[in-house]
Amino acid sequence: MTEIILLDGGIGQEIVQRAGDKPTPLWSTQAMIDHPGVVADVHRAYFDAGATVATTNTYPILRDRLVRFDMEDQFLTLLDAAVSEAKSARSAHPIAAKTARIAGAIGPLGASYRPDLLPPHDQAVPLFHEVAAHLAPSVDILICETVSSLAHARAVLEGASGLGRPVWLSVSVSDDDGTMLRSGEALSDLGPLLKDTRPAAVLANCSVPEVMADALAILKGFGLPFGAYANGFRRISKAFLEEAPTVDALEARNDLGPSEYADFAMHWVDMGATIVGGCCETGPAHIAEIARRLDRAGFQIV
Repeated sequence: MTEIILLDGGIGQEIVQRAGDKPTPLWSTQAMIDHPGVVADVHRAYFDAGATVATTNTYPILRDRLVRFDMEDQFLTLLDAAVSEAKSARSAHPIAAKTARIAGAIGPLGASYRPDLLPPHDQAVPLFHEVAAHLAPSVDILICETVSSLAHARAVLEGASGLGRPVWLSVSVSDDDGTMLRSGEALSDLGPLLKDTRPAAVLANCSVPEVMADALAILKGFGLPFGAYANGFRRISKAFLEEAPTVDALEARNDLGPSEYADFAMHWVDMGATIVGGCCETGPAHIAEIARRLDRAGFQIV
């Protein structure tokens, strides 16, 4: 029986939507500050849906992001708060308390989907390492998300390695061509770097589901556990790529309900993916439908 790790769905977007406030450039960080407990509620909903991994709300909590808003002094406190919410949700859940893992999310420096904003390597590595080293003692996995260039992959893997936790690398590919990173570099060129760094898994995330199969066909060839978790945006808009964007610059699809999304996820599993879930604009209902399909098809969710 094939074992499948079932990730949660979108964290930041789900938190913001449940908080109900006007989006800000601080995104789910601001919602976590203003609405204590909402993050744990999101994690519980995903555990109820069948997810076996809780991804911490630490993706946007990076020192360079907080400096812009004169909040750098809250950096470590916010990281701890996000991990605490995930852990409290897990410990209170009758099934998740025994089996679920906490994945400490590490987002991009500068901004999502903007590989041009990555600092030079000698500056980026210590910034990534600072987050990873603080998270590692409190989580089960370190997941480096929305990695959009080879330089980003190299820096974040170097920053997150050697801390006693499995490191998952998750890349974001072009919404028009799943064989290309958002930087325009070939996804296949990631191969030599993975041979040197050997992360525990390689995934694709936060791109439209239609391009994920092409990405997975390449990731499969790297000889590591692989998988995908797509977003539900129409595409990453030009407005969102401007300075200090808010998520209302992105448009959610209305043709990607739980059934439609699960069709994609099951195809990824048919390709050999053993880690699947959802990213922005997917929610607990999407994960519940994937769990139902996996169970019906005879897979073991672990």
